[in-house]
Amino acid sequence: MSPLTDIPGVQLRQLATFADDRGAFTETFRQEWLLPGDAPVLQSNLSRSGRGVLRGMHFHRTQTDWWVFLEGEAFVALCDLRSGSPTRGLVTSGSFDAGGGLRALSIPPGVAHGFCALSEVALQYMVTAYHDPDDENGFAWDDPDAAIPWPVAQPILSDRDRANPALSQVLKGSKIHPYDG
Repeated sequence: MSPLTDIPGVQLRQLATFADDRGAFTETFRQEWLLPGDAPVLQSNLSRSGRGVLRGMHFHRTQTDWWVFLEGEAFVALCDLRSGSPTRGLVTSGSFDAGGGLRALSIPPGVAHGFCALSEVALQYMVTAYHDPDDENGFAWDDPDAAIPWPVAQPILSDRDRANPALSQVLKGSKIHPYDG
């Protein structure tokens, strides 16, 4: 078990890769792998990040994210923001190394997520809602209340991630998806 799955609704799945002398094949997603009640996947995206890039901490009110790191190594952090959740405020983290076998991470609405690229990484992420700027939320990557043990002291950040509010501000807001058990 991974500490990432200490948050209810977060799933981590080892993906089977079949290799022969021609190359390899990995099934990276099946709708049935999402939890019952999850909306269907509507959009698939590919994100590439250089070493030292940190993306996060982001969360959505309505969408589930399905992450597969296809290349490279990354440190991943999650924080449960859902009101009524038995793990509200819990921060968990773990590492992904695509060279050690592909895994998929399912992140439900209301769970903040972020990653730091430890090498160049390629992340395929699928979502259950089309991109909606009104559902792009976040909190400060270096918030002391979250105390995420990021592996870099001076990450490369987007302007958006530099400007995210404090975790305490986010927890007071009404933009967080409630826990529905």
